[in-house]
Amino acid sequence: FGSRESDLPSPVASTSALAHLSGHGFREGPEDFAYFKRFQVAKRRRREGKTDYYARRKMVRQDKNKFNNRKYRFIVRFTNKRCITQVVYATLRGDVCVASAASNELSAFGIPIGHKNYAAAYATGLLCARRCLKKFGLDEKFKGKEELDGEEYHIEDEENEQRPFKCILDVGLRRTCVGHRMWGALKGAVDGGLHIPHSCKNFPGFKPAEEKGQESEYDAEAHKERIFGSHVKEYMEMLQEEDPTKYEAHFSKFISEGIDADKMEDMYTEAHEKIREDPDGEKAEKKDITYERDDETMKASDGTEHVRSNKISLAARKEKVAAKIAAAQAKMMEDDE
Repeated sequence: FGSRESDLPSPVASTSALAHLSGHGFREGPEDFAYFKRFQVAKRRRREGKTDYYARRKMVRQDKNKFNNRKYRFIVRFTNKRCITQVVYATLRGDVCVASAASNELSAFGIPIGHKNYAAAYATGLLCARRCLKKFGLDEKFKGKEELDGEEYHIEDEENEQRPFKCILDVGLRRTCVGHRMWGALKGAVDGGLHIPHSCKNFPGFKPAEEKGQESEYDAEAHKERIFGSHVKEYMEMLQEEDPTKYEAHFSKFISEGIDADKMEDMYTEAHEKIREDPDGEKAEKKDITYERDDETMKASDGTEHVRSNKISLAARKEKVAAKIAAAQAKMMEDDE
């Protein structure tokens, strides 16, 4: 019985088999396995833990019969210092921002401090909504809820000739727990005139039914107190009575701005009125400062000076490097001598 070449094991196959069986030096990296050859790397923002693509896909996906119509999202994000809101739509090239507002901008509307609490989130959502509607010329048609009483409000229920501007709430990776500040931003945007589908189940003051068949309760007054910062006011009053030293340390910036517990509600009420009057706010005046260059020094007309290095050409840069190398070689020669 003569053996044919096709019956004999190939040297590559035998080496691979030996490598996997022996577990010694013949074995190559784990990339040899089929699993690693078919492994697909996740998207960058998923690897970084910044984007929930399952949720994003649902929010961005548009109905086929609506073709290239824009699907707007009302984005709410919180940092350690401020609240950021945006109205955005998705394209193949990336998201396009239509309007935005951040809580640090509230300083121009009379809220100089406390830019990350529930009341500030409400004011930021209101500011973003009014800016968005003003950009599309809808600010006069959709005034929103002017009397802020915390009651449930849906602008789509009102009779209007034109449909309201619709957005979908985008909270990112945040847990949608009851009473979170994100609901303050949502409530501000809704009261500002945007149509954002929602219910009051997550608002402060909502109590679910204890037993089956019973009706749930929504305390609008409790929500109103949050909108006007009553929870901060109560904490200020409590600290002021029980521990004045701690009060001065915790609310030092409030005290420096001349804001005490009695002025809290008036501060937010005035800010809401200013936002509705002009959401863009007063633009900062341009400083008429001229600069004159003296070698590497920039002299400003207001008396200040700044150092700005002169740009050098590629040839000059190469000469500079060659000079450094020559100096280093000369020094080495001196040391050898």
